[in-house]
Amino acid sequence: MRQLFTLLALLVTALATPALADPADIQAATRGVVRVVIVGSDGPELLPISHGTGFAIGREQIVTNAHVIRQALEDERLAIGIVPADGENAVYARIVAVSERNDLALLTTTEPLRLAPLTISGNPPTSGTVTAIGYPRNVDLAQGLEFADLFRAQPPVTATGFLSGRRPSREMDTLLHTAPIAAGNSGGPLVDECGRVIGVNSFGAESQGSDAEFFFAVSNRELLPFLRANDVSPQVNAGECRSLAMLDAEDRARRDAAAARAAEAAERDADAIALRTEALRREAGYAVMDSRANGMALAFLALLIGTAAGGVAAWFHVQRAFRKRAAAGVVAVAALVGALVAWFTRPPFTDIEKRVEDALYDEQDGADAGPIAVSGSGGDYVCVLDPERSRVTGAPQADIPLAWSEEGCVNARTQYGLAEETWSRVFVPATEAAVSVNRFDPANRELVMERYLLDREAMTAARAARGSYTAPQCGAGRDAARTLGEAQGAVIAALPASPNERLLYRCSPAQPSGTAE
Repeated sequence: MRQLFTLLALLVTALATPALADPADIQAATRGVVRVVIVGSDGPELLPISHGTGFAIGREQIVTNAHVIRQALEDERLAIGIVPADGENAVYARIVAVSERNDLALLTTTEPLRLAPLTISGNPPTSGTVTAIGYPRNVDLAQGLEFADLFRAQPPVTATGFLSGRRPSREMDTLLHTAPIAAGNSGGPLVDECGRVIGVNSFGAESQGSDAEFFFAVSNRELLPFLRANDVSPQVNAGECRSLAMLDAEDRARRDAAAARAAEAAERDADAIALRTEALRREAGYAVMDSRANGMALAFLALLIGTAAGGVAAWFHVQRAFRKRAAAGVVAVAALVGALVAWFTRPPFTDIEKRVEDALYDEQDGADAGPIAVSGSGGDYVCVLDPERSRVTGAPQADIPLAWSEEGCVNARTQYGLAEETWSRVFVPATEAAVSVNRFDPANRELVMERYLLDREAMTAARAARGSYTAPQCGAGRDAARTLGEAQGAVIAALPASPNERLLYRCSPAQPSGTAE
């Protein structure tokens, strides 16, 4: 009963943990938000005409509002400039598609920017906290920025509010929310607590000063068909927005519940062993007592025979029948010796505990018989995403084939490092602003992939740390794996405390070729 209350308390604790996202998710989403500037010219001088916001749904593809680029549509002398949030020079963009009905436009840059694409929510919330990301003009004015400053990379502004649900308007499906936006925010993303796009900010409700202000975003019901109609396949994630804190609390509750079950099972086993020991002790006691009684009876019988044989030998001695006296004497001596042997070979009472121990050992030895699984051995696996234990913000691969060797080689091409008896590999790509840390536990057959979405400064530091060592080829041995594990520590130490995404895969042996599933 005590264990049951413990499990219930752990479950209540896990369910009570709020599903809030880390602020780092919103910060990570800002990396893919850009300023969209309508540019004119006066001779060699460029003149910003107006600006709005856009966001990346591919490395070079950008979504914004149709009304943001309307001037460029109407006047071919005007160009569209794209200013990223982080560090790169501004580039021009060309128009791929425009939908005036739902105020959407798709652009592509004329030069590579390697933007960080935002993930589209496939199951957007109908209420809760939302964040608008963009470049409101009133903030620019408050900072005293000139139009020329619009070509300089600056982080976008984030504003938080509440989602009031869907509200069809202007012949399109929109979301009504209270995250403040202003002129310049148009075309920017409205994101959930995990930084996933749930709409494209478009316009606000007119306010008479004292009225509450509401704003509208074009919903994903409009955005996704628009993108697919233009052969764009964005990252879409329909999973629940869950925080790492929530996952960690659930994992702790799961471990504590498992420990409580193990303790309860151990207690049951201890009780069962105690009962079995008592039964074996009774059986051994009866057997020893029977053996002792039989020994005593045999000794008494042999003593009687020896006494009688001795009497017969004495009588033959009187009768001077010496041969018969000798035979009777031999019988008497043998009987007396047998009586002594029977008496002194009776099992002692201490044999009871020895017999109990031997019986328990034989029973345990029989229960343990069978093949022994070798922990950490290599093999071919199929790793399947466990959504209940994962925090998914992007569009991950559901199933991953993994061939593991005892020396830490994956798929015969990627060597993992070994540090503190944990196998891991750090990936620092040159073209993506994200660091991945993969860990594989061969004993429990679990693959954990954590992704850190970093700004340019943090990414530069991670690349510098990664450039300080060379990963060994597969087959270099455990010493090389330990050297790699130690070297990777410098990259891991430079990462934030928590990742933006954690994917946990449970791996099972792959079926041989030709085997039906």
